[in-house]
Amino acid sequence: MATVTGTVRDGDGTTPDDLDRRSRSKRTILWVTGLSLVLLTSVPVAIGLGPVSIPPGTVAGILGHHLFGVPDVTWTPAEDNVVWLVRAPRVLLAVVVGAALAISGVALQALVRNVLAEPYLLGISAGASTGAALTLLFGVGAALGAGSLAGSAFIGAVAATAVVFALARGSGRITAVRLLLAGVAVGYVLNAATSFLIFASDTPEGARAVLFWLLGSLTRAQWSGVLIAGALTLLAFVVLVMWSRRLDALNFGDDTAHALGSPPARVRAQALVVVAVCVAAAVAVSGGIGFVGLIVPHVARLCVGGVHRRLLPVAALIGASFLVWADVVARLAFAPRELPLGIVTAVVGAPFLAILVRRLP
Repeated sequence: MATVTGTVRDGDGTTPDDLDRRSRSKRTILWVTGLSLVLLTSVPVAIGLGPVSIPPGTVAGILGHHLFGVPDVTWTPAEDNVVWLVRAPRVLLAVVVGAALAISGVALQALVRNVLAEPYLLGISAGASTGAALTLLFGVGAALGAGSLAGSAFIGAVAATAVVFALARGSGRITAVRLLLAGVAVGYVLNAATSFLIFASDTPEGARAVLFWLLGSLTRAQWSGVLIAGALTLLAFVVLVMWSRRLDALNFGDDTAHALGSPPARVRAQALVVVAVCVAAAVAVSGGIGFVGLIVPHVARLCVGGVHRRLLPVAALIGASFLVWADVVARLAFAPRELPLGIVTAVVGAPFLAILVRRLP
């Protein structure tokens, strides 16, 4: 008797794999649409919250007036200044930084094939912290003017990445283990250097400023920082989405990635540069905000799975919304005093990580 083999198809020629892909695509579209609506709603509401409450409609009118020249002005000059000069840059910077840390966490976890990877693990944030400490404590980089702190932090993050890259490459190709160990080593050294700078400084005010910066804050938000960090984050997002198949291949191991036409050493080197610039831009304007790059990728995977073409946009939207509301809590929980943003993200992130640990087989 002859055996008939082949793919089972419906009457219209559709295979089960086709149906599965369509189902996943529809699910991703629903998540992206829903999360986009959440973010678009969160931004004006978050801008309106503060010691002086401003209705979302007024916030939208002020933003429309400045961005699109909407002529109807029904608000006071004080409300205009609060929204446009103070709160809008801060909330939009939270959107940018949250998205940047989230997509960076997704990429790094693929590069080192470790679910615990995040910007802190590869020394990028530690480099930014050392650069910021040099500026806050000793005035290094003062020639950069108003952007001295962000500029020094950015340079420190890029320099740390260069050292990690050199160590990981060594005399051979960049592997996940080499990259991970090099990042941990550089991070420890730079954290020690930052602690020594604080110890060597004789200004308590400077030490407190460094500590507050290390825990993350958006108090220094300015439109220039939003535009620069936003442009670099958008560029990184586009590049990573274009390379999503390469990141997918790394998840199957180096040998499989080679077989699929994605040389793992080259992919890691190129993606590390993109991630480093993205993280450096985010950390330079916000300080050390932990857990976003670690937790958000796991949440996004629960929503749409591990395919990076779907994972990256969902992670970016979740990270942006999460940091917007974390910043609202930081601003209002102990008003008029402000909590460091890293404390809020840790309070939320640590229990979620514990839940994930309990669910592991």
